[in-house]
Amino acid sequence: MTSVLLVDDERMVCAYLRTILSAAPDLTVVGEAYDGAEAVEAVLRLRPDVVLLDLRMPEVDGLAALDRIARLDAPPKVVALTTFDVDAYVLRAMKAGAAGFLLKSTSPEDLVDLVRVAAGGHTVLSPEATRRLVAASSDGDSARARISGLTRRETEVLACLGGGLSNAEIGARLHLTEATVKGYVSNVLTKLDCDNRTRAGLLAHEAGLR
Repeated sequence: MTSVLLVDDERMVCAYLRTILSAAPDLTVVGEAYDGAEAVEAVLRLRPDVVLLDLRMPEVDGLAALDRIARLDAPPKVVALTTFDVDAYVLRAMKAGAAGFLLKSTSPEDLVDLVRVAAGGHTVLSPEATRRLVAASSDGDSARARISGLTRRETEVLACLGGGLSNAEIGARLHLTEATVKGYVSNVLTKLDCDNRTRAGLLAHEAGLR
């Protein structure tokens, strides 16, 4: 059973998300928080597997909460919820280590599936989120120039990161051991100066890798 914490200053949003997620047999909503400070306290108390975190909240916002949560021992997967009214917030959350981004308008079916994906350690990006982040972060020519120094195999690994694949799944696709994949991923992140897999995955989209 995957435990989920909901964080949004609009209680109706939390109620909506709870209704959707509670209907899934393998997901359980263990709590709600209505600002960033409450979110950190709830994570410490409830130890959820996944946190759905609104980025724009009064008092302590989602970015501050994400930074604090990321510093905890064995932190949960944090998925940012956004309406994309401020793209800069999303880009900052990405750099802070968010496991992915979902629009609040994501369909119920996709929401449930993507929470499962996040719990499995994968990057979660709705198609619209990817398009907006790519547009906000850089252009395709710049991205292609950045990845030009990768080897063929590293480029293949980067494309897999763009698809949100885990190391085990990349290994299966490319016929490599998981340890070998881990080494390639580390090389890719270093060469591209990316802080995390999510940022590398977005760069793959920017460069048009499939």
